[in-house]
Amino acid sequence: MESGKLATILSSLISQLLLLLLHNIFPFPPNSVPPNNSTDSILPLLLFSHQLAATLSLSPKHRKNKRKRDFQHPNPLTRTPDSFRNTFLMSSSSFEWLSGLLEPLLECRDPAPLFHSLHLSSGARLAIGLSRLAEGQDYQQISARFAVSDPVAKFCVKQLCRVLCTNFRFWVSFPSPSDLPSISQSFQSLSGLPNCCGAVLCTRFNIVVNANSTTTTTTTNDKVSVSQVAAQIVVDSSSRILTIAAGFLGHKSDSQILQASTLYNDIQQGTLLNAPCNQFLIGDSEYPLLPWLMVPYANPAPASAEENFNSAHEIMRLPALRAAASLRNWGVLSRPVCEELKTAVAYIGACSILHNSLLMREDFSALASEFEDCNQGCYGEPCNAMLDGEAVSSKALALRDNLAAVAKKIRDSKNS
Repeated sequence: MESGKLATILSSLISQLLLLLLHNIFPFPPNSVPPNNSTDSILPLLLFSHQLAATLSLSPKHRKNKRKRDFQHPNPLTRTPDSFRNTFLMSSSSFEWLSGLLEPLLECRDPAPLFHSLHLSSGARLAIGLSRLAEGQDYQQISARFAVSDPVAKFCVKQLCRVLCTNFRFWVSFPSPSDLPSISQSFQSLSGLPNCCGAVLCTRFNIVVNANSTTTTTTTNDKVSVSQVAAQIVVDSSSRILTIAAGFLGHKSDSQILQASTLYNDIQQGTLLNAPCNQFLIGDSEYPLLPWLMVPYANPAPASAEENFNSAHEIMRLPALRAAASLRNWGVLSRPVCEELKTAVAYIGACSILHNSLLMREDFSALASEFEDCNQGCYGEPCNAMLDGEAVSSKALALRDNLAAVAKKIRDSKNS
């Protein structure tokens, strides 16, 4: 067996052994609620094991140097802060961190026919994947840039998306009940309104599909049409994505997408938000008013409590608008995706995970500085969003009125 393959196997076995040992010693943090799903408790340890595997390598140094010599970038990047931000939407330090973190995962499962006598470092593989995700380059451009074949370029892009969406999807997960108070406190510091645990928003991305199929790759000889795929996100006050569900048909309304999502079912069943504490999300008037989802008043009177509520509501929606704009900043999502629907969904998921990982490192290279509200006029229009014709509950109306009274009190105290 080749030394490189043996090193990869041994590294994987050791990291998994460390994971099991850590899991047995520390099943879950003290004073914390044991997770319902047994796999949830080992996710932080899984991240730690991958970080350890990325730091400790069983491959000898001369082997690593040989691999780096085998790969020669035809147009190497100049090591300047702007070069990495402009090319990969991240700083050079974030690129190095991510490359080390993903190394044991990106360098395994190589198809022998594709990678025979071709040794690509984890940094090269990450650069190939980010050329697609961050810059939106097509495979022909990537192949020419990195001196690899189209199949190798496609494999590296697919592998990066697979690793991110499979091994690091916990970077985009709804907070535990113990973490929600800190999120609501951050929203309260923005608007003064208590108990808001996130802003929900639907954003849509264009995909180019074959006229005869919704999932085939477009060719120049085919009749094509531009369709849309929708993604529902929930965002905190720092524009971090708390949860995302992608793959909905774009022509569906925001209200229909909400009702079809697991987010709706989980909240309705009381597993995500604390109903006795009146925790809630906010959304625009495309959504229905629910006991846990606050939407703006339609046509409020000037200087009224309702208008004060709408002003506070609009402030709390800004982080969600910024997160959606930031996703569209990723090159592959900034234009119609000319690939299968499932590939487009993988791109959305991978870019969301990268978005959160960069915010976690306080790297704001990919964070949108300018954004606009696609439903800017919704605050003055009647809200017709309803779920299956159900009437708005009295509890939802009462909660919104109470919040409006709080908003007015805050505004009056500022004016006095």
